Amino acid sequence: MQQLTGQEFTRSILSQVEQGQLQPALATVTQRLDSEPDEPNMLRLKARILRELKRHDDARQVLEQTLQLHPDFFGAAEDLADMYFRDGSYAAAIPLLEKVLKHSPLNPHCWQILGEAHQALDNGDKADFCFSQQMVFSTNDKTLSEATRLFQQGRVPRAETITRQYLKQHPTDVNAIRLLAEIGLKVGALGDAENLLARCLELAPDFYLARLNYISVLSKRNRLDAALEQVTRVEHDQPNQPSTLLLKASVLAKLGRYEETIGIYEHLLSTFEPQAKIAMSYGHALKTVGDQNKAIAAYRQSIDLDSKLGEAYWSLANLKTFRFSEQDINTMKAIVEQEKLTRSELFHLCFALGKALEDLGEHDDAFAYYQRGNQIKRKVEGYDASEISRAVDRHIQLFQPGSPLTNTHRGIDSSDPIFITGLPRSGSTLLEQILASHSMVDGTKELPDIMSMAKRLGGKKRKHEHSEYPEVLLSLTREQTSALGQEYLDRTRNQRGSAPYFIDKMPNNFLHIGFIKTILPNAKIIDARRHPMSACFSGFKQLFAAGQSFSYSLDDIGRYYLDYHRLMNHWQQIYGDQIITVIYEQVVSDLDSEVRRILEYCGLPFEQNCLEFYNTDRAVRTASSEQVRQPIYRSGLEAWKPYRNHLQDLEKLIKPAIKDYPVRL
Repeated sequence: MQQLTGQEFTRSILSQVEQGQLQPALATVTQRLDSEPDEPNMLRLKARILRELKRHDDARQVLEQTLQLHPDFFGAAEDLADMYFRDGSYAAAIPLLEKVLKHSPLNPHCWQILGEAHQALDNGDKADFCFSQQMVFSTNDKTLSEATRLFQQGRVPRAETITRQYLKQHPTDVNAIRLLAEIGLKVGALGDAENLLARCLELAPDFYLARLNYISVLSKRNRLDAALEQVTRVEHDQPNQPSTLLLKASVLAKLGRYEETIGIYEHLLSTFEPQAKIAMSYGHALKTVGDQNKAIAAYRQSIDLDSKLGEAYWSLANLKTFRFSEQDINTMKAIVEQEKLTRSELFHLCFALGKALEDLGEHDDAFAYYQRGNQIKRKVEGYDASEISRAVDRHIQLFQPGSPLTNTHRGIDSSDPIFITGLPRSGSTLLEQILASHSMVDGTKELPDIMSMAKRLGGKKRKHEHSEYPEVLLSLTREQTSALGQEYLDRTRNQRGSAPYFIDKMPNNFLHIGFIKTILPNAKIIDARRHPMSACFSGFKQLFAAGQSFSYSLDDIGRYYLDYHRLMNHWQQIYGDQIITVIYEQVVSDLDSEVRRILEYCGLPFEQNCLEFYNTDRAVRTASSEQVRQPIYRSGLEAWKPYRNHLQDLEKLIKPAIKDYPVRL
């Protein structure tokens, strides 16, 4: 054995490894290294044997030593990256993988695990790019590679055409089916994407990336039980794999199973090398269940792990009751002035600084940071205020007194759902907490189902296409509207408990009240209103986790409020006392009377718990989660007034809504 050299020696050792003769193989390699201690291939071989022996810490140490001696030994870099990835050390794996791919860009395995690492760290765009590169370099077909490149370049229609033509000739090519599903996800055709991925997995049950895509689309379609079933399958194949556990935690959180979610994060943080974004997600889950002290500690841990993680600073600010120290503020200001920040890092920090300085009464400086953060975020969102105006126009034109949609009984008679609509930050979470404190009502969260169903009815698959919604509602039969009503109840079932009623507090559903009353004519609808200046400025100060793209410009948010105001006035004319308007300031000033009025509207008997809502132990996901766990206070009613000199244009824009509002501030 000692006389063998080079590849012959390596083949001999690998043969021993394959036969399970690990200790003799390790002894032989160690003996070889005694005479050549820095030989890179022998060090890599030793690390491989140590991994087979489950001596992972020793293997990692050998590979790290190898790269210190031989920084450009890409084989060792790939092995070490793979170890970091499997240990959940994604931030450490990424630069090594990028280094390998810079040298060997055609390596599909590296592209795949780089994509999975980015996905685990919630770097969605980077993960998508890596998975596309993996597809490019794992296929030998030039046509499919070209379609993938076109898709990466944003030339989606051309990529779709080529892929569909290719599939006509190769109908069972799972890479092509997955690519077409990716295209479907990109253009919002979630149903098509789901069907394609299901077909892909029928043909190739072990196609891991396709299953990840399948879980993603099931989650986006709110088919959470099915998504969890798929995650469980992946977990069975890859037990205790951090990326799989993170995926499971995200699905469980959407299902409202927060204790299980928290348990997974605690396992990840204690078993594997702690990651900043995992600590932050742990904080989100703790915040949702009301464990504020632990949430703060988790957010602090994420900042310790990544000092530039602006989202962690914003998460602390978003507790609303948290106050930053002077050192925190100085640290954030110093980070903001750095040149190498992503847009996400920068706008999160700006919103956090705005809140921190507002708490100190430094309103001009606070506004400057709020404004800066909003300007960056608005560029990211690309919001067009005219779209919502046109949508409101179409609903008003369609739903008129005496029209078939308002004159004919349709849908199903269930009175289970209680919808709370309005603008974000207008008291909807408070109203939900009050109602969810009643023994006959389940609190849920901001459910996306009505908006998702409306989008599907519109048939719009690409941004430039025309949506058939809401006019398509005219063509629906009684049977079809009943089926849609039942579909909504079925889709939301996994968010409910056993109470006879449940709450859907998606604020944006104000646009879809006509649709709701078409499929669920007995549904209760509560319009949560707050003084227009308070509502608009509170939204402007808020960095939302998703959606609410209108809120990142004072002009946009003002126009949005006016559209909301005129549409709600129209719905009141159409549906009358089937909708109740609840004024936030009146709830604050006379809680008892307003609670009794709301309960009477909902057909619920009075319960004292509704007045003591702050004692109700339940998960709350919105920005008001900590505020609704305290008795009502009046201090926030006029929070916009110190900024009045910055809000003159907004005040002028929404003057009609201010004049119409029943409360003067």
